[in-house]
Amino acid sequence: MAPLLLIAAGGTGGHMFPAQALAEAMVARGWRVKLSTDPRGARYAGGFPAAVKVEQVTSATFARGGVVARMIAPFLIAGGVMRAVFGMWRDRPAVVVGFGGYPSIPALSAATLLRLPRMIHEQNGVLGRVNQLFSTRVDRVACGTSPTTLPDGVQGVHTGNPVRQAVLDRAGAPYIPPGDYPMEVLVIGGSQGARILSDVVPAAIAALPDGLRRNLRVAHQARIEDHDRVAAAYADAGIRAEVEPFFADVPRRLSEAQLVISRAGASSVADISVIGRPSILIPYAAATADHQTANARGLVDAGAAILVPEAQADVATLTAQMTTVLENPRGAVKMAHNALAFGRADATERLVALVEELAEKGKT
Repeated sequence: MAPLLLIAAGGTGGHMFPAQALAEAMVARGWRVKLSTDPRGARYAGGFPAAVKVEQVTSATFARGGVVARMIAPFLIAGGVMRAVFGMWRDRPAVVVGFGGYPSIPALSAATLLRLPRMIHEQNGVLGRVNQLFSTRVDRVACGTSPTTLPDGVQGVHTGNPVRQAVLDRAGAPYIPPGDYPMEVLVIGGSQGARILSDVVPAAIAALPDGLRRNLRVAHQARIEDHDRVAAAYADAGIRAEVEPFFADVPRRLSEAQLVISRAGASSVADISVIGRPSILIPYAAATADHQTANARGLVDAGAAILVPEAQADVATLTAQMTTVLENPRGAVKMAHNALAFGRADATERLVALVEELAEKGKT
């Protein structure tokens, strides 16, 4: 029977997209793959290969909810761990890989109890709570962002963040620099905290010099509750804009953009760098341990992105930064090339190599 890889991931795109990339690669190599997640994560599982079996687990977090929720959390986690142990006895994984989020606790705990080969992948520049807990209890710590802050004594392997095949298909797509012709600006806010982009970006674009503004077409990902006012703001300013709560074709839109304005989630940073586009990054200020600023630091230091802290993300600042990029074609091209040089299009292969290495060691 083909070896089994058990992937455990929490219920956000930041955890699930790199998990999906690894699943795609391992299925293509003839492995069996199972995904252990919660009902929220299962909503992201539609993009996984059909061969991947999705198992929903019971878990909980101590970080959210009231007193009762926190009191029952240990019992929910313990139940999930016992079910995971029983499942691994029946169908023993060759390797268990956790991508973070509290739904990965049962699988990683069971793998630790059974002493199975196991590793974690941290997408951000700061370890999440669950990965922090398991970083000293796994065989490998793969890091998607460089540098990643790790506990004393823990050695990480910089793999980069795996991206979906749809992103790889457009890796290094030729960049058309800004000029006196139609240009695309892509605004993506991720699943959390995108309201500030809806508050500030339309007004900032409206304040651009006439020669720039008349050439722009904007694709803006906005929360459902912000949709109407964002669309109205663009329409009132005479700017051609497509406003949607979710774009299913972000890789295509990235490849066609002259400029990207984005939060600094790990997956977004990886997609921008693998395709290679200039960006203005506005880290989510409430992110745990300010990890989005850590995520952005590599692209900024590489000369590929402009960092605008959320506290400084006002209309005048964004207008000035957009003007800097869009009125400087040579600089924009350099930013695009720097982003591409920083990107790790081979991140999935690096992660696959670690999985196969652990599987071989597990046989001895």
